[in-house]
Amino acid sequence: MSAAFDLTDDRPVYVIGGGPGGLAAAACLRQQGVRAVVLEKSDAVGASWRGHYERLRLHTTRAGSALPGLAVPRSFGRWVRRADVVRYLEKYAVHHGLEIVTGVEVTRVERAPDSADWLLHATGGRQLTGRAVVVATGFNHTPRLPSWPGREAYEEAGGTLLHAAAYREPAPYAGQDVLVVGVGNTGAEIAVDLVEGGAARVRLAIRTVPHILRRSTLGWPTQRTGILIRRLPTRLVDGAAGVLAKVAVPDLSAQGLPRPRTGLYTRARQGAIPVQDVGLLKAVRKGRVEPVAAVDSFEGTEVVLTDGSRISPDAVIAATGYRRALEGLVGHLDVLDERGRPLVHGRRSPQHAPGLYFTGFTNPISGNLRELGLDAPRIAKAIARRDRKAAATPRRQPPPAVPA
Repeated sequence: MSAAFDLTDDRPVYVIGGGPGGLAAAACLRQQGVRAVVLEKSDAVGASWRGHYERLRLHTTRAGSALPGLAVPRSFGRWVRRADVVRYLEKYAVHHGLEIVTGVEVTRVERAPDSADWLLHATGGRQLTGRAVVVATGFNHTPRLPSWPGREAYEEAGGTLLHAAAYREPAPYAGQDVLVVGVGNTGAEIAVDLVEGGAARVRLAIRTVPHILRRSTLGWPTQRTGILIRRLPTRLVDGAAGVLAKVAVPDLSAQGLPRPRTGLYTRARQGAIPVQDVGLLKAVRKGRVEPVAAVDSFEGTEVVLTDGSRISPDAVIAATGYRRALEGLVGHLDVLDERGRPLVHGRRSPQHAPGLYFTGFTNPISGNLRELGLDAPRIAKAIARRDRKAAATPRRQPPPAVPA
């Protein structure tokens, strides 16, 4: 994994991003006999996984998280740890003999002049030409920190405010009063991690009450249920999930965590994936994690909540999500929707941008890694078909020169 490869040779297929999606796409392209070069801006594969907090484990099963062509080792257990995900990705790259060039960030993709190829502008003034491009820069690309009123003054006054992307472990917060903002899977797990790591008080700011699911019930993982229900009518799934939640999940309204009013699958289709319970329900029930209203603003060293209350935590950790940050890379190609997400993904290219593919920008209820594993062979087959079609089409020869 180095910059030793000739990046300009043979108009390869360029895969932007050396995370799970990019590695899977490159491996499947290789299986199709298509040369693929992975361009990774960091110094190693799996950069985002290397930066996640230590406690993190996959919320999908080992078997349901493997990428094409290599199983996740059984020794990693059913719920794979963050560090083992990194080990798996490193092994995956070596196993498939992937061409990976690190330290190269692609900043813009555009049509090559006078051809159907793609021109990639990259660090160091590089201009790379490829016959197809797979964008796999990741669902969690750029941390999103809301522009709360008074935020900058709060930090200037010495308040500790960080995005969850910068959180690693609870030790620095032992004995402190911590506010976690956001109750997705990341916020919920960090809150539990802080409690178990010795924080004196942990509050969890909630704007929209989440659906909370057991990671597994009687050995049956929630991921399998997510796979089974993907094609069912939304109303049917919402109704069934509501009934199951009343049986499996306690009503914590008295503790500030009521049941959500919107159906589970309705929310999932809007992009709000259910929270997998890794200890939050127990922590809330025992009063160790205190749900509070959403953050409205900052005033001095105080945090003002939407219900008008004010608190003065020692630290604020914002689990407020990420941006795809694709606008600078491909926004000029009219291939993104109003929320900055690709209009198509997998084997489909945008109609007016053939040869451009996206993977890893959806977050289905059945698991992101599983979706990447499904996308990769489809993309590879689509590119291989495109190559065969191009090879079978006679190229136009320029007209003979007319003698002077």
